[in-house]
Amino acid sequence: MSAVERYIEFIKEAELLKGVLRTAWQSTGRQESTGEHSWRLALFAAVMLEEFPELDGRKTLIMCLIHDLGEIYDGDISAALHPDAGKKAEDEGRAVERVCSLLPEGLGTKYMNIWLEYANASSKEALFVKALDKAETIIQHNQGKNSENFDYGFNLEYGKEYFRGSDELEELRRKLDDETRMKMTGKER
Repeated sequence: MSAVERYIEFIKEAELLKGVLRTAWQSTGRQESTGEHSWRLALFAAVMLEEFPELDGRKTLIMCLIHDLGEIYDGDISAALHPDAGKKAEDEGRAVERVCSLLPEGLGTKYMNIWLEYANASSKEALFVKALDKAETIIQHNQGKNSENFDYGFNLEYGKEYFRGSDELEELRRKLDDETRMKMTGKER
């Protein structure tokens, strides 16, 4: 199989992520898919990278686009459900390995390594993407048409550890927490 044929097979398989629904609701009231989340995370990173010239932008954007490939077969498990982290990591790792095996060998290994870097939070880029992944989720929670019993309090603790050490990320977190508190009190802007 040629490299181009393998790219096509990978993209066809990645299409499955468009159908994986998350526990977040869009502002239109429609449930969000993991593919939509990954797209908006990549767009968010692209604009925020202006504040972080020391990061490898290409790797960061690839990481954003593939960070949830592990949900492709078994779906999204909400962090609010407090799943077994070890089992979740194993299952997602196998899924990413499976989908990356469709790519030409060197590229599949490269993408698998970028995903592992994200999963293990083992680089500056991974920590940045982890922070923005949490931020995008919080923004969606605050922006979405949620049920009346939606737990906005979850936002206030979600992924806080990833926002430390950068003035820009700490400011982002403060703004998101302020927005969440406004949602909680019903005093939205």
